[in-house]
Amino acid sequence: MLVRLTVLVPGGSGQLGRDLAAASGDEVDVVAPGSAELDLTRTGQVLAAVGALADRAREAGSAAVVINAAAYTAVDAAETDEERAFAVNADGPRVLAAACASRRVPLIHVSTDYVFPGDASAPYEPSDELGPRSAYGRTKAAGEDAVLGSGASSWVVRTGWLYGKSGTNFVKTMARLEASNPELSVVDDQVGGPTWTADLAAGLLELASRAATGDGPEQRVLHCTNAGSVSWCGFARAVFTQLGADPSRVKPCTTEEFPRPAPRPAYSVLSPASWKEAWLTPLRPWEDALAAYFAAE
Repeated sequence: MLVRLTVLVPGGSGQLGRDLAAASGDEVDVVAPGSAELDLTRTGQVLAAVGALADRAREAGSAAVVINAAAYTAVDAAETDEERAFAVNADGPRVLAAACASRRVPLIHVSTDYVFPGDASAPYEPSDELGPRSAYGRTKAAGEDAVLGSGASSWVVRTGWLYGKSGTNFVKTMARLEASNPELSVVDDQVGGPTWTADLAAGLLELASRAATGDGPEQRVLHCTNAGSVSWCGFARAVFTQLGADPSRVKPCTTEEFPRPAPRPAYSVLSPASWKEAWLTPLRPWEDALAAYFAAE
């Protein structure tokens, strides 16, 4: 860490927020309120939180940074609740970015692979054309625009397929189903990059340290996932292997055989090139991260 940081993490009760909070120590002071304490749809709360952050950092002689991990992430529910999803994923970040701009506090905003259409054949670069196909993706894309157009010193970091120790996620679901099902069918025609939130949190804090010293990357949109890619079926088989279970119990199926209210990208792998070009530490391969996740239990 290049400088002592005081970090505000909206969305602190989520799996990424909790891993960011876990990094709090001598060099990093993390304040990670959940939505009950800091609701991004309430302007007064946002302004007060950023003001308190700036004051806390000044008193501690540290640099203030905001890492926004708050989001409406119920992908299927957003299809019929887009207004609420927009309020959290777009309007909230707009207010947060304006508050950061007024206090001259750098902002790192976490976004998603779902802003892309999912019809690529090679990993997406930050400059590739967006084309979200779900309400969730549309609201997250709008949030990116709001942050980048705010005048704040800001970066958007896209990631995907997150799993962590807290909350509900694919890894936990597969572990639960393994214990109660002789076989599982998992879609094999959707490919992405699984990312452990502990690794992502470390990467975001490295970026925060750079941003706090005025040495943030020139490129304002970055991609950060664990290295490599896999289908959901392949990922489930890897989870089974980590559990000591037979991975052949996971059977491939198609998206058509497992319909969901919100369309999923068939291919949402994010290129690591922008992260590397910014001289930020690349995240390890997803297989190694998954093994470390289970070893940490």
